[in-house]
Amino acid sequence: MEYPLQTRTRNYVKLGYHYLISHLLKLLLVPSMVVLLTNMSLLSLNQLCLHYLQNNLLGFIFLITVAIFGFVVFFMSKPRSVYLVDYSCYLPPSNLKVSYKKFMDRSKLIQDFNESSLEFQRKIMERSGLGEETYLPEALHCVPPRTTMAAAREEAEQVIFGALDNLFENTEINLREIGVLVVNCSLFNPTPSLSAMIVNKYKLRGNVKSFNLGGMGCSAGVIAIDLANDMLQIHRNTFALVVSTENITQNWYFGNKKAMLIPNCLFRVGGSAILLSNKTLDRKRSKYKLVHMVRTHKGSDEKAFNCVYQEQDEALKTGVSLSKDLMAIAGEALKTNITTLGPLVLPISEQILFFANFVAKRLFNAKNKKSYIPDFKLAFDHFCIHAGGRAVIDELEKSLKLLPKHVEASRMTLHRFGNTSSSSIWYELAYTEAKGRMRKGNRVWQIAFGSGFKCNSAVWVALCDVEPSVNSPWEHCIHRYPVKVDL
Repeated sequence: MEYPLQTRTRNYVKLGYHYLISHLLKLLLVPSMVVLLTNMSLLSLNQLCLHYLQNNLLGFIFLITVAIFGFVVFFMSKPRSVYLVDYSCYLPPSNLKVSYKKFMDRSKLIQDFNESSLEFQRKIMERSGLGEETYLPEALHCVPPRTTMAAAREEAEQVIFGALDNLFENTEINLREIGVLVVNCSLFNPTPSLSAMIVNKYKLRGNVKSFNLGGMGCSAGVIAIDLANDMLQIHRNTFALVVSTENITQNWYFGNKKAMLIPNCLFRVGGSAILLSNKTLDRKRSKYKLVHMVRTHKGSDEKAFNCVYQEQDEALKTGVSLSKDLMAIAGEALKTNITTLGPLVLPISEQILFFANFVAKRLFNAKNKKSYIPDFKLAFDHFCIHAGGRAVIDELEKSLKLLPKHVEASRMTLHRFGNTSSSSIWYELAYTEAKGRMRKGNRVWQIAFGSGFKCNSAVWVALCDVEPSVNSPWEHCIHRYPVKVDL
């Protein structure tokens, strides 16, 4: 048994080690600089310059030329900085709230579910981590549900326009300055596209570079940010608008296959709109700067490819089936992702420990020895883990050795809004801001999983002490959170 004194001692030793390794270069340079400055102080500036130029004129010219050339090459090849000016998350009207009781009552009235399916949904709801105030689209509040194309369009317009109207009101930008538009919605892809719907509604300029991503699952929000970032590296002085949402109206499952009933219990209405800029002048009014993007795709593996799969059941009813292997596959995708992300964000002290553990396992063939999991708490101040379900959050909390405070935003988002798919990481960021926890220089890790199977990460750094935006989705309820969630 490990006693509190031993635990504290171990923590102090670890902190001392990290501090020593992180500042080792500085500690070695200080004595050297002292000796050098002492010797230089014995000579006057004129003596130093005259002596050097007399004996090394050609070398001096060469050095200056190389320095100028290097500076030009560095400046020309340096990626453009991308800033997150602001973002908005859609808050549905209160009449769309669905409690446990209302969910089960509506399911019984539909009469498509047998007793076994109803009982299964009841148990899933009890363990889901969702609260009593999540939202379903208006069409699914009707009896029977109104799952028409028109109803699906209405849902898309309410969510997307609701988020965009609030974003544009808060930022007051000239909409003609938006040069890039990226929309992601996995399961609803009408013609004209959702991106065309936005261009039409807000009369965006004719040469806007628009993209509509479909079928890419809950991690598509990070993919959309990555695509917008790539476009902002090409097109100068412009805004990029990213919209992430999912559509439930036509994707509710009305069958009795249990693996396809789970999404009914978890997915809820939500959406986000994000405004990015590569304009240097926008840095002052922006909330965050994009630091890193890491994308992992496990689609070459058959199990991974099939673990989240849209299909028809025996009764030809369409739904999305979730495999029992989902969490194991997500774990493998996470390992691959953090193997790439780690060297970019972890302090050198953690990288040394990770490398030493890796080498030791190879040299001594210690296959049974657990791999060293780097301490990502040293790299990030806040974690936005996709609120895909309680099991997803539990698994990442355990795998990354996080504390309850690090997954609070994810658990509370799941409780208040449910799984809003690709937009959930933005509701989580809004939660952290609403709690007043985002300070200048804080680093944020957004991590999301999606069909395919994909694991994607985005890293941001706060440019100021971030205040919540006007009409934040947490504005009227943040005082009630965090709440205790029965696990």
